[in-house]
This record gives sequence, C-alpha cells and structure tokens, in this order.
Amino acid sequence: MREEAVTERGHKTRVLLWTLLPVELGILVAALVGAGVAPAVIAGAIALLLGTAAVESALFVRLYARARLDGAAPRPALRTAAGRLVPRVVRRLTLHEVRSVYSIWLWVRRRRHGVGADDHAAGYNSAQAAMMWSWVGLSIVETVALALLIPWPLVHAITLYLGLYGLVVMVGILAACVARPHVVGADGSLRLRYGALFDLRIPAEDIVRVRLDRRFPDGQAIAPREDGSLDLVVGSQTTLAVELAAPISYLRPLGKTGTAHTVRFHADDPQALLAALKRTERATG
Repeated sequence: MREEAVTERGHKTRVLLWTLLPVELGILVAALVGAGVAPAVIAGAIALLLGTAAVESALFVRLYARARLDGAAPRPALRTAAGRLVPRVVRRLTLHEVRSVYSIWLWVRRRRHGVGADDHAAGYNSAQAAMMWSWVGLSIVETVALALLIPWPLVHAITLYLGLYGLVVMVGILAACVARPHVVGADGSLRLRYGALFDLRIPAEDIVRVRLDRRFPDGQAIAPREDGSLDLVVGSQTTLAVELAAPISYLRPLGKTGTAHTVRFHADDPQALLAALKRTERATG
C-alpha cells in the first residue's frame, strides 16, 4: 500500500473515531441516569470503537515500518508516522503533557533542563508561583470534596480520575516553569522558555541588545503583537527586551509559527541575566 493511501485511510478512521466518541458518551450518560440501554447496543458500540482504534494502530505501525525501511532512525520514524496519522494539535498537546510530567521528575530531583555547567539559569516563576499554588490547593479541595459527596461508584471514579488528572497537569505546569528556566549560554546565546509550552533559542550573533524594559501587557502568556514583537508574559509583566538583528521564527504551543524582531520576557532577577550576558560577551570577545 502506498504511503498516501495509508494516510487517507488513517484520515477516514480518525473521522469515524471522533464520530463514535459522542455516541459512546451518550450511551454512558444514558446508563448513569438509569435509561434502558440494550446490552447488545453497548457491546456493539464498544466493539466498533475498539476495532477503529485497532485499525488506526495498525496503520501507525505500517507507516513506522515503512519509515524504518527507508533508513530513518527510530525517533524520526515515530515522528513521521505520528505526523501522517495524528493531528498536529493532538501531537503538540501530548508532547506538552509528557514534558510537564518529566518536569515533575526533574523538579523533585532539583534538576534543571538544558542548563550546562557554564550556563546561567534565570528563573521566571516567582511572579506567578503564589497564584499557581492557589490553583493547586483549590484543585485538591475540589477533588476531595467530590470524592466524598458523590455516591454513585462509576461517577465517583470518573470525577476522581478527572480531578487527579487536572491536579497532575497543574503541578506539571508549575514544575516545568521551575525546571525549565531561561538560559544564558556560555557562547552568549539566549534561550527563552515558558515551562514546557514554549522554547526559543536565539544565537549570540542574532542579538543586537538586551535591555531592561518593564511592562504590564494584557492578554495571554505567549502573545504575538501587531508590531512584529513577541511578549512572554509571566505574572502579567515583562522585565526585559531582546532586540534582534533580523526577525527570528518561533513555534507557538499548538504548532502555529510566527516571527518577531523583538522579544520581551520576564526574569525574576533581570540584572543578574544582563550581568551574565556581559560576562559571556567579554569571554567570547
């Protein structure tokens, strides 16, 4: 089977899979409220869902095997197969969650991702830590309260799972913002991050100037502006601005790309970051 045919079949099975999910949810809700649902209907819906998932898995394995036969290494082969069958948004969200969970492991071990021995790590989480810990506390209270108040076993299990999942997601975001700081490289490069959601590497030769520039912009945390700049907002503020010799491309959390000639970002200690940049400039000439 040609690769294009495999991809087309994968698209059709994905459409069927997303069509079946609301049906499965409707059957589940009907069973929970006590409506009569024939066992054959439930068994048929489950069998159809599992069969569709099995076809999707088989197509993924086939695309992976084809990429490996073409000489691709295991990781590139996985990316090729996933790119053919899995929507970009789903891939990006899955990647963010994997990185967030891994960041919890780094955080517990007090390790930092992507920081070399001669690099300078610049934290940025202090401005939002109190708010994020408040969310974590509220999520714990909500999860415990629902677990105590809901009497139906199935609904109890679902809400408990969703509560614990949401708690892990929030702790993962918090851990990623701690374990993945901004980095001033020993070569004068600058790596700007926002947890596991955003990662921009700026080579030293592309940096014209980094200056103090405290602002309190509105909008989302990763906010492209109409003037061609980009704001990485933490705690409703940015404290530094890096001016570039030419517009640099960046990847947004859900996969869209953009370019910026100026990037404004936040650092807990902007003076220390500027001093680290000056040291690397002197060391590299």
